[in-house]
Amino acid sequence: MTETRIPQGSSPADDKAMHGALAQVRQERARLSRQMNAPDAARIVLGLLYLNRTARFAAEPGIPTWGWLVSEAQKGSSSMGPAVRKCLARRLPSIDTGDGSTTHDSIPALPPGADAPLRGIIRAISSVQHVGTLLDESLRDLSADQAREDRYFTPDDIARLMVGTVAPQDGNSVLDPVCGSGGLLVEAHRYVRDRVGLDPNMSLRGRDRHTQTSQVALMNVSVRGIEAHIYPPRDSLAEAEPDRYDIVLANLPFNQRDWAPEDQVSSDPRWSEETAPKSSANSAWIQHVRHALAEQGRAAFLMADTVATSSQPATRRLRERLLREDLVECVISLPPRIFGHTDTTACLWVLNKDKSPRPDWNVVDRRGHVLFINARRAFEAVPRSRARRLGEKHCKHILATLAIWRGSTDNGDAPTDYRDEPGWSRSCSTKEVAGDDYKVLPTRWATEPLDPECDTRRRIDQLKQELIDDLTQVHTLETQLLDALEEI
Repeated sequence: MTETRIPQGSSPADDKAMHGALAQVRQERARLSRQMNAPDAARIVLGLLYLNRTARFAAEPGIPTWGWLVSEAQKGSSSMGPAVRKCLARRLPSIDTGDGSTTHDSIPALPPGADAPLRGIIRAISSVQHVGTLLDESLRDLSADQAREDRYFTPDDIARLMVGTVAPQDGNSVLDPVCGSGGLLVEAHRYVRDRVGLDPNMSLRGRDRHTQTSQVALMNVSVRGIEAHIYPPRDSLAEAEPDRYDIVLANLPFNQRDWAPEDQVSSDPRWSEETAPKSSANSAWIQHVRHALAEQGRAAFLMADTVATSSQPATRRLRERLLREDLVECVISLPPRIFGHTDTTACLWVLNKDKSPRPDWNVVDRRGHVLFINARRAFEAVPRSRARRLGEKHCKHILATLAIWRGSTDNGDAPTDYRDEPGWSRSCSTKEVAGDDYKVLPTRWATEPLDPECDTRRRIDQLKQELIDDLTQVHTLETQLLDALEEI
């Protein structure tokens, strides 16, 4: 279970009401989940939060309003299920299917025994003034339920880190090609709003291949009053983005197989130098992000460690191209098990198409250089849980290191001179990286001072990574052999 974060500045009475509402929503959602699919139960909660926040809808004959649902819940109505579903079917944001029609098919049917849990959820939601915390917790619960399907949402601290590394500005265009719940778009909006003090003038765009998740993203931004465009559901890899973006943020799926569409054409601009291998989508996603960047665009995306070190020819050539074009600005090794549903270790890659000094950005010329940050052990335990998280303290440390390296002028203070910190960060020239077969795993570069214990630990990490690389290569060869046999 994640730790609940109550907004700062709230009164003790508000805190008590919010804790009570959170406990009741979770309890009633658990009861509802015993009668229906758990992710569907979570989406029902999100839908009710959306109805509460958008209660301005005018009354329509035969369509319940939020006020009517609250009144019926207070009276103990025994027909909440049909009324809630009818209200959600009419009031939730419809999903554009891309062919000129819309659909509400993602609204699940409610079982006969849902009345009591629904009454409790509606009463809990109506008992608090601000539903933002309830929304955040409900999104975390839905993410946990969907994790087995590899459809988890980006944790809050990782979202803050990703957005902080690219530092979006007012007026920027932002894309998330695998937007999930829309959390990265929400965080980009918050980041700029906190700095300009007003509602930012940004173009926020998101896309997800799943209809239900696209609707969750629409509800998420709508409840928060954020203007964002969620495209019709579609696999982003199906075709190149037609527009260019100042910022691209993506929690990319790892190690997808058989990603390439049947009608893939060689003229696709993303594969101008080399078509990404069909056996793994990792390279394809990175090339998709790279192609979507504007002239001075920046990107932050998550990717499995193997991409940073793999000796597979296609992956190695991709790293070479990215470094040759001087796109890689920073690579950050993240702690293991911070995503909860997987033990796969990952890196956060930061791309920047213009690392030259600029008045509105940084004062240090970082062209031809890459910053490596080894945050592998920068984690904290989640209270009352075996899970881990990056945490606010470690997130700020990483962002401060990157800002000093860039010579950032964001806070108006004179920039501090950057110095490598053994075991934590190291700045390398692209020529140095090229000399090590273009491998960009930070644990290879930001190493700890030599001593017997550290040397043993580093050797174990190196052997573990070599084994992972070998197993990945074996898996790829097996996939290629199976594909070849199917064609015989």
